[in-house]
Order: sequence, then structure tokens, then C-alpha cells
Amino acid sequence: MSITPENLGDLSRRTLLRRAAAAGLLATPAASLLSACAGSEPSKSDDTGAAKSKDNPFGVKDGSAVKVVIFNGGLGDQWAKEDKVVFNAKHPNITVNMSSTQKIKTEEQPKMATQPSDLVMNSGADMMDRSTLINEGAIEPLDDLLTAPAWDSEGTVADSLLPGTVGDGTQNGKFYVVNVAYTVWGNWYNAALFKKEGWQAPTTWDEFFALAPKIKAKGMAPYVHDAVHGYYPRWGLMASIWKTAGKQVVVDIDNLKENAWKADGVLKALEPWEKLVKDRLLLPGKLDHTQSQQAWLDGKAAFIQVGTWLKNEMSATIPPGFELTLSDYWSNADDKAPKDVFAASGEGFVVPSKAPNKEAAKEFLRAILSKAGSAKFAELTKSLASTKGSGDNVQDSALASANTLMKNGGSELISIKFQDFYADLDKESQNLSEELMAGRLTAQQFVDKMQAAADKVAKDSSIKKQTRTA
Repeated sequence: MSITPENLGDLSRRTLLRRAAAAGLLATPAASLLSACAGSEPSKSDDTGAAKSKDNPFGVKDGSAVKVVIFNGGLGDQWAKEDKVVFNAKHPNITVNMSSTQKIKTEEQPKMATQPSDLVMNSGADMMDRSTLINEGAIEPLDDLLTAPAWDSEGTVADSLLPGTVGDGTQNGKFYVVNVAYTVWGNWYNAALFKKEGWQAPTTWDEFFALAPKIKAKGMAPYVHDAVHGYYPRWGLMASIWKTAGKQVVVDIDNLKENAWKADGVLKALEPWEKLVKDRLLLPGKLDHTQSQQAWLDGKAAFIQVGTWLKNEMSATIPPGFELTLSDYWSNADDKAPKDVFAASGEGFVVPSKAPNKEAAKEFLRAILSKAGSAKFAELTKSLASTKGSGDNVQDSALASANTLMKNGGSELISIKFQDFYADLDKESQNLSEELMAGRLTAQQFVDKMQAAADKVAKDSSIKKQTRTA
């Protein structure tokens, strides 16, 4: 895949973090409040708004206020404060009431059926389930945002976005979620250490297993990962399945096709992960994301798999001279798509259907996706925004390695959809991923259990089915 300033993206922060708490939504008391939205028409503003124009395509009224809620996770929230400056430069008479939290579902879900915030960044471990929000009519379709003029560039908002961003935010044929960051996932290592030791970063599993004894001889574990949150190991497992078995198998998995998990290549993709565990190449201990990342920074492990928000999340504790470098997930011989890279947009914003100022919420999204706003995002987070060209003027080794990975990538971006489509299957896949990486399941048992879980969802007529076409 050829990457230029027009199509290169990098980092989000947890496209998949937003899937972490999916299964818990319907079990919460607030879900009954959310269901009150079902079948209802989105509420209308009492005032008529201002005249619409290129600089005010949604007719936001002077003197109004917009409430914006930011997820303050690995990317922080300073970038959003800069977007407020960008917004108020064009709309000085509109008040932006911005707050930050990590408790999105806890704090925002109970408001959804009554008086929600105008714009919510639905991310992190405590997030609202996207499919439920959509199916209950609780969030606004944002197709008109895509066709609106870009904030400070030619063309429409859709024209300004990196590949995959619109598709990642689309469900049931409508665009609901505005992902403002772009993530690349893979295996990170310290290039300075590898240069010192004369090690070559592996590109295949065979090369990794050959290097592992040399790493262990230096008193380091070859690998570490988050063993608490199941979506972390799932990234690597699903990336391997795509690379080995090919895109169509993953599309079939997303579409609950019969025996999709038992297709040729799936088991082969998972067996190296099983070997990694059985050969005791993982750093011992049940470490979460920041603990595992710190252990890696402390030189206790040579590789860690995580997304490109890593540098910003751990910026305070990166040792001097540590060269954060991203490499692709390793491939097997005869893989069908060995060069395809796992990259996607993430950090999704939603506009509640009952938000009192939806017009200003959409206008604030235009500001976030602006060239000025996205450049500040890249500068502050060392991650690329989902707007084209956001990182053009940022000099950073971690970002550069992600760019190189994308430039050398295949024709497709690896993407997984079933965890967005089905909350129960999402949670089960997380649990089983943890079990596999803890050595309590074999690769074959993982495949069998995932197939059984997918079959259960497929046969449940009460679950609305989603279709992935590409």
C-alpha cells in the first residue's frame, strides 16, 4: 500500500478499547433508560438556529452553548482543549463547556434518554456499547457531517479523512461514529537495544523463535502483553488470522458464517501464539496495559504488542535513549496476506439523539477534524489523527516507524468487525484470548470455543444481525 500525506494514518488510541465493556451495557440500570429512546424521533431544538453558510453549515446560533465530553485516556485531553481554541476562533460567541473523564458509560449513559451532553467521546474501558446505542436510536446519524465543507481545506469533511475512517464509523448503512485518531498496531521494540546487541528485528515467527534464546540469555523475556484486558491479546490473534488465512476468512467470521472459525489457516495462525506461551517466552505475571508497558520500558521484555498511542501513554517514564520502534505482527510461511497492516481509526465521538445542541456538536466535530486541529493532535500525542496529513510536520521516531510500516504494507488494512456487531461475542472473544495467552487453552480449543460462541449468536433470533460487505 503506497502511503502519501493524502492517505497515511497512524494511531488512535483504543479503537478496541471502545469494545471493552460492551457486554455490560444491557445489564446496567441505565439501559432501561436508554431503551426509552427506541423508536422515538430525535428531539428538535426549540430555536431555529442561524443562517447556514460554508462557515456555519449546520446553522449554529450565536449565544448558544455546547457540552463536550472527552475521554482522558492514553492520548490525554490537551489536544481537545486546542480544538476548543480552533472552534472559538471561528465561533467566538458560542460557549464550549468541555469536561474530561474515563467513566464514559457510568457518567453519560444515564443521561441518554433525558438530557445528554451534546458531544461524547465514547472510548475507554468504561464505554457505551455502540450497537446498542444505534439499535436503540440513542445516537444521531452524522451523514450530513460527511457532506459538509471541510473546516479549513477544500472539499468535504469526508474528502479530508483517511481511508477506513468512514467505514469504521458506519453501521446499518449510516454514519454514526466520528473516529478522530488513527492507530497502527504491531510489535514494539527498543531499536537502541537491538543495535547494541546486534539483533535483527524479526519479520516472521520463525525468526522470532530463533532470536528468543538470545534475548533470554540477556535476562529478558522475549515478549510481554496486557494480561488483564482481553482485547489486547485479541488484536494480535486476529491480525495473525487475517495474515495467514486471508481477508475473506475474517469477513466470514464477522458475518457469522458457518464454520468460519474452522477455515483453513485459522488454526495455523494461532499455533505460534500457543508456542510462545508453552515455550515460556512471556514475562510472568498478570500485568495490565500500563504495567506491561512499563515492564517493557524497564527492559524486562524485548517485545510488546500494542497500538501507536503507546508513546503518549507512557511519555513520563520512557528512559533516555530508548528508541520506540514499531514492527509488523510476524507472519508464517505461505501466509495469504503477510504484508497487510492492522490499522484503523478510533477514539469515536457520538452525538446523542436527544442532545439539546446537535448543530454545535457537529460543528465542533468539524473543528476537531480540521487541518489545524489534527496537526495539534499529532504534535501533542505523537499519534496521527484520522484527518489526512496530520503528522506531516511532526518529527518523532515512534511515529516514523509507524509511517514506514504503513508505507511497506499490503493492499488492505486489517480490520475486525464482530466485536462491534455483537456484545456477547465480543466479551467471549476477550475471555478466550486471555485463556489462550495464559496457557489454559490450546489453539484448537480456542477455535472450537469461538466457533461455538459464534454459532450461539447466529442462532439467536433476538439478536439483530449485521453484515460486513468489505
